Amino acid sequence: MNLQSVIKRDLLAKGFRVIVPDLRGNGNSDQPTNPLTYANDAEIKDLQALADLLQFKKYIAIGYSRGSIVLAKLLTKDSRIQKAVLGGMGLDFSNPNWERRIMFADAFSGRAPLTSATEGAVNYAKSIGANLKVLGMLQDHQPVTSIEELQEIRTKILVIAGDVDKDNGSPAELDAQLPNSQLQIISGDHNNTYKAANFSEAVLKFIQS
Repeated sequence: MNLQSVIKRDLLAKGFRVIVPDLRGNGNSDQPTNPLTYANDAEIKDLQALADLLQFKKYIAIGYSRGSIVLAKLLTKDSRIQKAVLGGMGLDFSNPNWERRIMFADAFSGRAPLTSATEGAVNYAKSIGANLKVLGMLQDHQPVTSIEELQEIRTKILVIAGDVDKDNGSPAELDAQLPNSQLQIISGDHNNTYKAANFSEAVLKFIQS
């Protein structure tokens, strides 16, 4: 079962309303090819506009992998977030020159040949019909939340990751920079942790506490 099916099922069973947006460039949303349409935290503004449209006075936000990167920036912009979950993420995304981000931006955009680190992701993207050019632009303009910004976030946050998930830096280091967070490490790697029942259980326990 994928992230949406596990988490969505369990949240709905507990009576939560669940919104799973396709961000611009993904899924059923528009996929503009002008790089400027992804710049200046466009994804963050989209999510704020969605919350406005739905007339949210407060809400809980859950992110995983790149979703956590986007959510971290959103936490600096939207005070309506009551609690947040940052899954599958360490502190590396706080570096605007993060080598991993640049590596995948170059791979998706075709600016660099594929390597053992990028080939799997590119092949998977192709298999689901994703637009590689758009994915490259999303990486080029990925939101960056500095350590100083992280330290100003007062929202209650759960940092959760698999015990062998080091793809994006140390979750413990991310937790250490957030004033009102807690860290939970469960079994799994980056691609499988979010599929596990104990991931969903930990998230539900946190948001219901």
